[in-house]
Amino acid sequence: MSDTPTLAQRCAAIELLVVDVDGVLTDGRIVYTAEGVELKAFHVRDGSGLTFWQKLGKQVAILSGRKSKTVDVRAQELGIRLVRQGAADKLAAFRQMLVQLGLRVEQAAAVGDDLPDLPVLRAAGLAVAVADACPEVRAVAHHVTLTKGGRGAVREVIEMILKHQGRWDGVVNTYAS
Repeated sequence: MSDTPTLAQRCAAIELLVVDVDGVLTDGRIVYTAEGVELKAFHVRDGSGLTFWQKLGKQVAILSGRKSKTVDVRAQELGIRLVRQGAADKLAAFRQMLVQLGLRVEQAAAVGDDLPDLPVLRAAGLAVAVADACPEVRAVAHHVTLTKGGRGAVREVIEMILKHQGRWDGVVNTYAS
């Protein structure tokens, strides 16, 4: 018998969702206006999923190697207080977040798409790659989404975790009644 936790066991412990931005919350494209203003597109279902997640008392952290004012605006809109941008060492930032929140690695899920995400994915209790992540990220993931980054992949992850925790039906019933 294997001591490796199942996907359901990994999901059961999750209290923190750590998400990358470019390629996860967005489709990975970086668009600039003629004036040099950076534009990003976020999927509305990712936003609603993050809102459901937080309403259940769970934590969200944005962890990005780049810096963008647009990310600050989106995080504020969604009530996400834990935002680390320009993180050259994502693993160190991830560990600091865990300490700050008083959580263990087993309680953290990380969602990534590219090589800079590998250290965090390897450390997290649940490592998730978006469907269009690079092969090396998909190889270390405990789960690969069916949805591409920026197209609702984060929402898919939230639904999966909450279904394994027996909490998704409660979220649905809040809106169905």
